[in-house]
Amino acid sequence: MLNFIINPNARTGQGLKTWNELEKTLKERKVIYQAFLTRYRGHAANITEKLLSETTHSTLVILGGDGTINEVISKIADPASVTLAYIPIGSSNDFARGMNISHNPQEALAHILSPSRFSYLSIGRLDYGKRSRRFAVSAGFGLDAEVCCRIAFSRLKIVLNKLSLGKFSYVGIALQSLMFNTPKKMVITLDDSRSVSFKKVYFAAAMNQKYEGGGFMFCPDADPMDEYLDIIVAEGLSRLKIFCLLPTAFFGRHTGFSGIHVYRCRKAVMKSEVPLPFHTDGEPVSLMRQVSASIEPQKIQFIIR
Repeated sequence: MLNFIINPNARTGQGLKTWNELEKTLKERKVIYQAFLTRYRGHAANITEKLLSETTHSTLVILGGDGTINEVISKIADPASVTLAYIPIGSSNDFARGMNISHNPQEALAHILSPSRFSYLSIGRLDYGKRSRRFAVSAGFGLDAEVCCRIAFSRLKIVLNKLSLGKFSYVGIALQSLMFNTPKKMVITLDDSRSVSFKKVYFAAAMNQKYEGGGFMFCPDADPMDEYLDIIVAEGLSRLKIFCLLPTAFFGRHTGFSGIHVYRCRKAVMKSEVPLPFHTDGEPVSLMRQVSASIEPQKIQFIIR
């Protein structure tokens, strides 16, 4: 049986409309399913935890954005007990973009009902203080986390979502944040063996997928099926140069410029001179001086198409 976890408020209310259309298809095809609509932040996590406590194996179909995926994977205690599928109805949809999942809901549903390709998805883990969070897309430290925090309370995102231009809210707010952001000193330790020091870091991100922030291809070689994270660091850049580089990041062509550093590792410890905001999958978390990103030992089976 398919278990659908739906964020009805995704893309400013379009989530419910999309689900109503998909449910007609399920009924026409006499598919056996359960549907759970989220009502508050964290509800997808609670639904997942309850579902997995009641069965030995579940197929979870997520309708929402990257934040809904983040909630679901946070409660999967035994990855071997789950098959995941996804129908993207969020604003940025970086997970879908990286996994090459159709943005057409009916087409994505057709692949789920008659799957022809499965893969095994690596899941990231971010440790901060005595706590931890998982991530499917990325975990960022610094400016990109500040942008995520501002977007969470931004009317610009609501307006652009209604125009089906939600991903551009990240660009607009990123440019605004750059005007007031001061780069910080940071030390990044890779695989507990190599430390790299930077004097003026705008942000550092651990990427499990290629994309972040509504389509920026920050790490073009990132592979969510391998067992590595790609780390991007933006440092020592003038604001003018960042403004010029941002458009090239949509195509992954920024990595050849000085000031952009990309590393591949299984674990990265990021330590700043002052507490900085951080996020997992676009969900702002807190302020910390140090966070540690790594890959979970077990992968999750995922329906690609």
